[in-house]
Formats: sequence, structure tokens, C-alpha cells
Amino acid sequence: MNDIHDIALLIKSRTPIILIESHEEQRVTNLIWRAARDSNKPIYQWSALKGLVLYQDTNPQVKRNLEAKSVLEHIHFNKSPGVYILADFHPYLEDPLVVRLIKEVAMNSNVVNHTLVFISHRLDIPPELSRLTAKVDISLPTLKELEEIVVKVADEWAKDNGKKTVKTDTKTFSLLVNNLSGLTFRDAQQIARNVIYDDGLITKEDIPEIVEAKYQILNREGVLSFEYNTARFSAIGGFRKLKTWLDQRRDVFHKIDGGQDMDKPKGILLLGVQGCGKSLAAKAVAGLWGVPLLRMDFGSLYNKFYGETERNLRESLKTAEAMQPCILWMDEIEKGIASDSSDGGTSKRVLGTLLTWMAEKTEGVFIVATANDISALPPELVRKGRFDEIFFVDLPRKSTREIIFNIHLGLRSQDKEKFDAKQLSVASEGFSGAEIEQAIVSSLYAAKAANELLSTELILEEIQQTKPLSVVMVEKITALRAWAADRTVPAD
Repeated sequence: MNDIHDIALLIKSRTPIILIESHEEQRVTNLIWRAARDSNKPIYQWSALKGLVLYQDTNPQVKRNLEAKSVLEHIHFNKSPGVYILADFHPYLEDPLVVRLIKEVAMNSNVVNHTLVFISHRLDIPPELSRLTAKVDISLPTLKELEEIVVKVADEWAKDNGKKTVKTDTKTFSLLVNNLSGLTFRDAQQIARNVIYDDGLITKEDIPEIVEAKYQILNREGVLSFEYNTARFSAIGGFRKLKTWLDQRRDVFHKIDGGQDMDKPKGILLLGVQGCGKSLAAKAVAGLWGVPLLRMDFGSLYNKFYGETERNLRESLKTAEAMQPCILWMDEIEKGIASDSSDGGTSKRVLGTLLTWMAEKTEGVFIVATANDISALPPELVRKGRFDEIFFVDLPRKSTREIIFNIHLGLRSQDKEKFDAKQLSVASEGFSGAEIEQAIVSSLYAAKAANELLSTELILEEIQQTKPLSVVMVEKITALRAWAADRTVPAD
């Protein structure tokens, strides 16, 4: 395994401090032991509960060096080289004396070749130790290893229940294994157990539950949200050109029917007037391509502590990669990366992190970014090549408004044949889709108050009383349209 090779190389090259962030302490400890057993150095492990013991000494007679300072002092004064696995040491890294003791051990590594290996779910190393430290990212299981995990769980279930095997088919089994990618060994094993031990079957109906369970495991920080209800373009008025564009790229995204050899679609930016369906269109992309939809909440992303916002972003992007194939919806992206001199440069660092990831990201994450204000977007983001295409979502045309009226009347159990959609469409010139919907909602309240049925006339009255955004903010919308005229592709 590469993990064992990487750890062994660091130990042999006298790297004094090795950091490993992982929730799988037992597995990582075993990897370290396999990497260090040929180093001719004794291997110790420490925890605040058991103290310092020889590796695999599960029942020591006396608990020694339970305190963090005492175990570091013991290591510092021990003249025989050793490998020390220190579990959950992260709380002690805020103590200046502890940090100094670690530094003393590390700086003395050329004299006494000690190796300190820290394992924790999260490790923020103090700056004074950074140049003495190497970080190892433990690899996730391969598809072959995931297949072995599922087979082992299936064998366990069969043995426990007196059965020969778990019932499934080759295609569904492969779907299960593929959807476990991005998980640790333990998490993949747990989800496989949940599926198999439920009824002894692996069926297509299990796949959505697996995707949701996987998301819940990966997104414990809560920065991304899983959008359960995607949409269909048939439920949205307009977007004809966007739908055609997506139809042409769907098979390539899924690597079917010759799409394996073509450049994979990266993402789109939906720019346009507020209330014209950009968010619904983002949901419809996921519905059209049949993949999970993840929404990035920039409000949850930002943190007051230095560096935490960028870390949150990196973790979110890592989650999206683990969920692939998926749609990553960055709603109102300008609010997250617009330059702000008062934020200490956080927005610039966020932009830099995002641009780097976009340039290097894997092919299974398709970005759908939405924006209302082009002036707030940095030029580095909208330059050619960042997105496959920038679509402009304008106010709906007359024929599209007619469709939108019929859609929203139908959603409210109204017989659309009893309404004059063409007349309503003409009267609502300059209305956005959201404003059309609100006109219907308001007229329903008016009809209820008057104890009468909803009619074309009542909707027309609401339309006449409404000042649409195209009137209230005519200057901004005109400027936005002028900018988009030669720089974007119409979505409809």
C-alpha cells in the first residue's frame, strides 16, 4: 500500500513529526506499525486513558505517563530511538510548554532519532512546529477494496442467518460499490451493513438511501446542504437553449455512448434578473442528469477565526468530490467571493481556493453557479475557461409567461382551461416568473376573501396593482442586459 510506503519513508528519512488526520484510529495505528516494524525501533502508543505502552500491549501492568507533559519529558530524556504514536493529542497543542517539549524532541532528532506520530480527527499544528512536520493523507479504499468490504459484510449476514448468500444482481451490486466511493473503510462497512442487514437484499431501492447516508457522513460540518427535491424543466417556463445544451452533454458527463473520450463538462454560470428561475434551473440540472444536488451555503462557510473559512470551503469541496457524480450548486456566488476590504482578505483567499479547485477538480462534479449582480463578480471567475458557458436568464418573453401562468395555476389545482393565459401574458409584460407566481397567490387570497372562484379578472387586478422589479430597478436591469448582450448565451 502507498500509505505504508509513505509513512515508512518519512520514518527512515528522520522526519521528527508526522501528522495524520483520521477518524479511523485503529486502522491508522496498524498502518504505522506495518510501516515502522522494519525500522529496528520499538513502537509505542499513548493515550490519555492508557498512558504510554508498547504497541499491542493491551493489558499493561502499570499505567505510565498519563499526562501529556510527562510523556514528552520521558521521550525527550530517552536516549534509545523509538516511534511514538500519540492519539488525540490536539487539545494539548495549545499549551506553550507542551509545544516547546515537542520542539525539543524534534530538534534533537539528529542525535536521538525519535519519531512522533500524531493521530486525531483534526490537528492544527502550531507555526513553530510546521517546518519540522510532515502530513500524511491516508488514502480512501479503492473500488476493489470497497467490493471486498461489501462481500465480507454479505458473507457475515449469510452466516448469521443461515443463508447461502445475499440476493442482488451484478448491476445493482456495482451501483452500491460505486456509491460507497469517497468513504472510509469503517463508514463504507457501516452503510453496507445497514443495507444488507435490513432485509438480506441489495436492490435499486437501496441506492437513494445509500446516497443520503453517505452525504450525512461526509457533511458533518453542515456547510453543504443536500437538496432532496430536484426539479424538471417541464415545471419551469423557458430555458430551451439551456436544456438543449445540457441534453447534448448528459451522456458525456455519465461516460456512456462514446462519452469517455470527450472533454467532460465542468460547469455553468447562470446570470440574470432576480426571480426568473435560476435556482429552479439549478435543481432541474440535477433532475435532468439524475444525480445528487449539493447546495453550498456561503453564509455557513464564513467563520470569524483566521483560516477557518478557507478550511470550511476545502472540506465542502472535498465532500462534493466524494459524492461524485453530482451537481454542486453555488447559489448567489457573488455574496461569497465579492471583495470586501473589511474582511481581512478572507474573500480573496476564498476566491483563490475556489479557482484552484476549479482548475484541478475531478470530472464528476458539475458546478451550477447562480448570480444576480455581475459587477460583484471578480474578472478571474468569469473569464473564458472557468465555466463551460455563461447563460443569461432574462425576464420571460410573452410565450414563456403564458407557460408560467399555466404551470402555477396547475400547481394550485386550478383548471387552466378556464383562464385566458394569453391575456394574462400580455398584461404581465416585464414580470419575472416569481412575480407571476405571486400575482396568482395574491389573487387566490382575494378570491377567498370575496368568497368567489379565482378568475382571469382577479389575476389581472393583481397584475395592475403590482410594480415589477423591471420598473422599480429599471436602471440596474438595463445595465445587466447591456452587459450580457455580447458576453453570454440566452438561456431561453
